[in-house]
Amino acid sequence: MKTDIEIARECQLAPIEDIARKIDVPVDELEFYGKNIAKVPNHLIDDEKAQQSNLILVTAITPTKAGIGKTTVSIGLALGLNKLGKKAICALREPSLGPCFGVKGGAAGGGYAQVLPMEKINLHFTGDFHAVTSANNMIAALLDNYIYMHREEGFALKEVLWKRVLDINDRNLRFVVTGLGAKSDGLIAETGFDITPASEIMAILCLATDIDDLRRRIGNIIVGIKMDDTPFRVKDMGVDGAITVLLLDAIKPNLVQTTEQTPAFVHGGPFANIAHGCNTVIATRMAMTFGEYVVTEAGFGADLGAEKFFNIKCRKSGLQPKLTVIVATTQGLKMHGGVPVDKIKEPDMEGLVKGCENLDRHIRNMQSFGQSVVVAFNRYATDTDEELELVRKHCENIGVGFAVNNAFLQGGEGATELAQVVIDTIEKNPSKPLAFTYDDADPIKTKIEKVAKNIYGAATVTYSKAAEKQLLRIQKIDQYLGQDPQDLLKLEHYPVCIAKTQYSFSAEKNLYGCPTGFNINIRDLVINSGSEMIVAIAGDIMRMPGLSKSPQAERIDLVNGLIEGLS
Repeated sequence: MKTDIEIARECQLAPIEDIARKIDVPVDELEFYGKNIAKVPNHLIDDEKAQQSNLILVTAITPTKAGIGKTTVSIGLALGLNKLGKKAICALREPSLGPCFGVKGGAAGGGYAQVLPMEKINLHFTGDFHAVTSANNMIAALLDNYIYMHREEGFALKEVLWKRVLDINDRNLRFVVTGLGAKSDGLIAETGFDITPASEIMAILCLATDIDDLRRRIGNIIVGIKMDDTPFRVKDMGVDGAITVLLLDAIKPNLVQTTEQTPAFVHGGPFANIAHGCNTVIATRMAMTFGEYVVTEAGFGADLGAEKFFNIKCRKSGLQPKLTVIVATTQGLKMHGGVPVDKIKEPDMEGLVKGCENLDRHIRNMQSFGQSVVVAFNRYATDTDEELELVRKHCENIGVGFAVNNAFLQGGEGATELAQVVIDTIEKNPSKPLAFTYDDADPIKTKIEKVAKNIYGAATVTYSKAAEKQLLRIQKIDQYLGQDPQDLLKLEHYPVCIAKTQYSFSAEKNLYGCPTGFNINIRDLVINSGSEMIVAIAGDIMRMPGLSKSPQAERIDLVNGLIEGLS
């Protein structure tokens, strides 16, 4: 079969104004980035219209290192819905350069279910990631300068909480020392870098409802702790307006198209293992304004992306999906059924049956939110009819919708079965009002433990000394903020964003299947007061990934004027 990039090149791209006309977006409102990409201004969002749209979340079982094909299914489902005469739109995340040059080589779908132009989307696109990186690092520079310039006045921070970021995988930047050299070169400090998709600015961009909310959130970022244990925020430096200016274009959703010229909004890109894993609230609402059906996705398995989609994104935005699709593959199921990873492409019915336990827990978890569930079987060339039928019958026996997705090979035509099952389920059995895993008023430990026990299957949760110290800090900050009438929302009331491995329900990446009785250790807590969440670091998860021995960058090249390796 042709590579993704070969298929993408052969697709006839429509002018972006034609894509806009398909969904009644006014062409004179578009801000063009070449012939096939445009930004759409946020004032076009109509929440009254959006409430009439059918929002569909696509998530997955716990993935293999090669992934499950969730983005391909998301795009394919939108193609299939359009094939059936529905006005469907995708609302997806932007790819990060880190994985593109590290392990993936691209993250814009696959085969005949891609968003285009794939080279631009996978690389610099409209510069949103660069704007997030610049805004984050501008805060770091301004903070360092503020400390340097005001030190003689007695100003000092007991602890600096803000790190710099880059959109690359670079383990050498996890821990660094800055300010070396002469006194005029700054103050020496130990710090480090996170990857841009894990940054609080990215989370803020994805959760902000408009430009005013963006500015409010930026101003509330806690960048350090003063000597009297009170928080020092971006607005205390008087630069929240300047940082907002850097994100003026980035906050506008990007309109592109699929391999079949279906409209798609691709905007924002937090990872789901170390961040909340959902595209922007603004892009989702924009798609719902103009689409009868909107297909969005949440990163990695349902224990990570979908849990955060509901408990963070939906809680904060009021979004209410009509249905959740869980993507499964035979390879993923067999891996979770105890089949060695190097043999998961071979038939193994026993391993497949055992692996369905992983699928079942994800189904139960989604149903605990009140969601109706459909399982999408993402078919690969090595899958047999017997394996397909086994999974189909298993889903029928537990009363869950099932459909095969062949969009990778056949485009929209290969996803019509899935699209029809989705339509029928929404019409006959739409999801109930969302039931969150925890309440806003629950203590932070209670929130973490409810997710760990009820979603992951953990028996216990323990906390390091560093995490316990942060809990005390949160209580002190809440006492301080309670004195300010402008800060009514306390840190204790924030949702939690648990950063852990994507390869297991547990925090141990090689503990496959459906484990129970394990412990989750919370190594640290990060206060994200701008994005209004508490990030709990579980296990040895890193917020700055490293590169493999043979990164995808070794296969990316420019050959005869054409980019290769993004597939």
